[in-house]
Amino acid sequence: MGKAKKTQNREHQSRTDSKRFKELQAVIGKNNTQKISTKDLGASRRPTIPFCPNDRILLIGEGDFSFAYSLHTYHACTALTATTFETRNTLFAKYPQAAAHINTLELSNQKVLFSIDATKLGLPVPTGGGPAIRKDPWDLIVFNFPHVGGLTKDRNRQVRANQELVVKFLERAKALLAPGASIIVTIFEGEPYSLWNLRDLGRHVGLKVERSFKFDAELYKGYKHARTVGNIQGEGWKGEFKDARTYIFEMGTKNSEKI
Repeated sequence: MGKAKKTQNREHQSRTDSKRFKELQAVIGKNNTQKISTKDLGASRRPTIPFCPNDRILLIGEGDFSFAYSLHTYHACTALTATTFETRNTLFAKYPQAAAHINTLELSNQKVLFSIDATKLGLPVPTGGGPAIRKDPWDLIVFNFPHVGGLTKDRNRQVRANQELVVKFLERAKALLAPGASIIVTIFEGEPYSLWNLRDLGRHVGLKVERSFKFDAELYKGYKHARTVGNIQGEGWKGEFKDARTYIFEMGTKNSEKI
């Protein structure tokens, strides 16, 4: 019985991926702006792009808003609400390039919200997002590369702080999902990120990882990884070239163990 169910899930996922890929290729072909192929990507399978044009998508913790810009401009996502923890002035001071991305989004009637705390989503407080966050349920709530910043040089304390951030985010986000919807979290691979034990964090709040896959930044034209500290002049480190993994969370069985 369990084996049959897993087979059905794989077949369903294959059909879903195929549908998303065809929708994306149709949009890209129409606009003639970008072409994605497994040959170009050097892959033996279709790329995993977990977004459909008609998905209601809530993006949390945007840096320079280049990911939101890419989803709207090159992936035809037209129901976006993109948020950042920063105030407008602080954001533009950290990432001057964000202004152009936000301008494009707002001119296309995509929502952009400032001073939104991932740990307070939907709560009746200013940093919770108000009606713009709570009004309708979301198909996808996305937090790419969550990080508290350099709070301490103590590795264990830093890991703990990031775990607390993720747990509180997942707890708040799951209450805002539509039936059958998902939460997407992407983090870098290797230590210290592997020490976060992301799957266990999800189980702690009643979520399970439905699947995970390599995050390929090249699928998102115009996207550049933005560091928490902001732009660094002459920086050689580029996050979009670093190995990362995306996790799709769905409702599961709550784990009573403490993290």
